Amino acid sequence: MKSMILGLLAETPVHSGAGRSEGFIDLPVAREAVTNYPVIAASSIKGSLKDLAKDKDIFGDEYRAGDFLISDARLLLLPVRSLTSQYKWATCPHIIERLGRDLKLCGLTPKFDNLPLTIEKGGVLGTGSGKLFLEEREFNLDGKVPKELREEIGNLIVHQQTRARLEDQLIVMHNDDFQWFASYGLPVNARNKLDSNKKSENLWYEESLAPDTLLYSMLFERKENALDDIKGMFNNSNNSRPYLQLGGNETVGMGWFAVSILGGVDGPKQP
Repeated sequence: MKSMILGLLAETPVHSGAGRSEGFIDLPVAREAVTNYPVIAASSIKGSLKDLAKDKDIFGDEYRAGDFLISDARLLLLPVRSLTSQYKWATCPHIIERLGRDLKLCGLTPKFDNLPLTIEKGGVLGTGSGKLFLEEREFNLDGKVPKELREEIGNLIVHQQTRARLEDQLIVMHNDDFQWFASYGLPVNARNKLDSNKKSENLWYEESLAPDTLLYSMLFERKENALDDIKGMFNNSNNSRPYLQLGGNETVGMGWFAVSILGGVDGPKQP
C-alpha cells in the first residue's frame, strides 16, 4: 500500500474552526482533545483536494468509499514571537517523536531516529547562547538543534529559501513549555459586522494559526495509483502553484498553504 505525506506550510492566517466558543474567544481553532494541539480535520483536507481534482471518482461518494485514506493535519512547527530576535519556529520532543512514528508508518526512515533530545523546562535547543525571550517568558539556550532534524523538517517545506531559515529559527523546547504556547500563544483577532450606518451589529473574537505554521497529513492508497492523482495536483511541469486552501474565511484571503510532497512509497504491510 503506497503512502505519502503532505507538508502544509501556512502562507496566510488560517482558521479551522472548532464550532464552539471557549472563554472569551468566540471562534477558537480546532484542537486535539488530549494534547490541545491545533489540528485540521481530514474531512476539510479531503474536500479541498476534491475541489482541485480532475478525477473526482477517487474521492468516492455516499455509496462508495474513496480510493485513498487521509489523516488529520498534525502540528509540527509553531511560530512563536521573540522579543529579542526574529520569531522562532518551535517544536518539542513529543511532536518530533510522533513525526518519526508517522514517517515509519508511511514507509520512510527518519534521519533523526534515536537522537538524544533531553531538554529541561525553561530551556531550548537552538542557535546562539544565553537567554531567549519568547512572548513574556524567558528561556535558556542549552544546545543546538541536530542537523538531521532540521533536514527532515525541511523536506516538508516546499520553498528553498524558507527551508534555509530553519538553521537560525528552529528551536526545540520542553513538551510542557510547548503545550503552553500551543494553547495560549495563537493570534486572536477581533472581527466586526457593521450595519448600513457603520455601527457595530456583532463583535467577535476569532483564533487562528499564524502564517508559517507547519503541519503535515498522511495519505494511504486503497486502490492502485490513487495517490498519483493527488501528486499530479502539485508535482507536474504545468503546475507552478502548489497551493491548497483550507479552513474558513477564504474570501478574506485566509487558509492558504504551500504543499510539499514526501514519500509515495510502499508503507508497512497490513497483517
